[in-house]
Amino acid sequence: MDSIWLDPRPGIATDLFVPDGHYDAVVAGAGLTGLVSSLLLSRAGLRVAVIESRFVGAGTTGHTTAKLSLLQGTTMQEIRKIFPAEVAHAYVEGNKEGQAWLLRYLDEVGVPHQSRDAFTYAVDASGREQLEKEAEASSEAGLQIDTLEDPDIGLPYAVAGALVLRDQAQFDPVAALRALCNDVRTRGVKVFEDTRLTGAGNSAPLEITTSQGLLFADTLIIATGTPVLDRGGFFAKLEPSRSYLAAYTGTPHGRPFPQGMYLSVGNPGRSLRTATRHGKPVLLVGGNGHPVGAGSPRAAARDLDLWAREHFAVAERTHAWSAQDYRSVNAVPFVGPMPRGGGRIHVATGYNKWGMTNAVAAALRLSTEFLGEETPWGAVLAHRTSGAAALAETGKFNAGVAKGLVTGWAHALTQSNSRVAEEAPDSEEATAPGRTDGRVVHDGVHPVAESIVDGRTCRVSAICTHLGGILTWNDEERSWDCPLHGSRFTPSGILIEGPATSDLKPADDRT
Repeated sequence: MDSIWLDPRPGIATDLFVPDGHYDAVVAGAGLTGLVSSLLLSRAGLRVAVIESRFVGAGTTGHTTAKLSLLQGTTMQEIRKIFPAEVAHAYVEGNKEGQAWLLRYLDEVGVPHQSRDAFTYAVDASGREQLEKEAEASSEAGLQIDTLEDPDIGLPYAVAGALVLRDQAQFDPVAALRALCNDVRTRGVKVFEDTRLTGAGNSAPLEITTSQGLLFADTLIIATGTPVLDRGGFFAKLEPSRSYLAAYTGTPHGRPFPQGMYLSVGNPGRSLRTATRHGKPVLLVGGNGHPVGAGSPRAAARDLDLWAREHFAVAERTHAWSAQDYRSVNAVPFVGPMPRGGGRIHVATGYNKWGMTNAVAAALRLSTEFLGEETPWGAVLAHRTSGAAALAETGKFNAGVAKGLVTGWAHALTQSNSRVAEEAPDSEEATAPGRTDGRVVHDGVHPVAESIVDGRTCRVSAICTHLGGILTWNDEERSWDCPLHGSRFTPSGILIEGPATSDLKPADDRT
């Protein structure tokens, strides 16, 4: 099921790809970072092209809750564990500037947004300790939030404490992308959908390879969620995660939905906000995040649905979807030049679920630096130095990746085709409409990802085309997901997202 923002699929006008085009800048990714970057560069008179592997809004921006908030869960205390106060302050200043810019822009182009109070809340004593640390770190960084003791914050269940930041905002992210796309195209920017970035040189002009053909540019900005070029090793510094969301209508005489924007601390996380669909209020419920490729996505989504029905007066679940986010292991997004890119390839990634402010902050920073200037907060973030805590987090994450690589292969090589034959249903059951299943087996020494979706069987290589991880079956979204760095593929092997740049091979292709 599509997200509420993509139903129906927005009719956003784009351009037909023309190979061998020459531009001042090519931007990979037609989400918020990419389109704001292209707008700012085109305003400065540059020739810009945007390439998008699927369609405008297909990535994280089209699946977010779209909370435009400076109160961001436990972000500030996480930054302060790793960096000095000046870095936390610069992070806040950048997010303030990003938030203010986007609100002005939404007003200019007539995209509605709603003012809401943002709450971070706890349901137990350990959560209250986290709130205290967040309040202290936020105050030190120049973000003044209020602490509420044993509060009534409009939720239908008791909370042990809460933080509040007044007058934040929420909006429809795809409506914003539509406005941005229309705006940039009137300024001469070319927007190419179904055009995947697959490689780039490092000398001027950059030779940029895509799934549709070559482009040439002085600069390349990679705003693709996770960078699809491995030169900077960002895949080793980003933890991919998936979380679940659903939209609900209310019962005719039930308690009205809470009108704030809410996020809980601790696990399992819960995120709440309202939206309007067909003139009626709906409640958006999110949570149950987990690393990509871990656990049962179906169980996580069902648990979230049960929780929503237990606590709120909901009627119909109109939409259910999931989102993929990337957490920087040092808590601050990576924005700036990509190593071994000759100073001509730039990247923006690692927003840790707070992309509405961070995406615009990144675009402001990248465009400013491209034009030879620098913001004070951008300079601090650009020259921050990772200390022992950041190195420890990176080491911990990559140790888990290495373990996952070994255990994935070990498991794949013990699951034989004979076992599948023993467990396989009869032909009538296998072709039954709606039947869905997936497992990794081995065919000789070759791991095979075998799935049955709506009665159709597909057999593809179970080896991720990025760095060779063994894929796992996502039983909620019917996809093959890589637990190492978050690449995802359809049952037939077509690449959906992640750092991989090519599809899976058919199981009988040994080349």
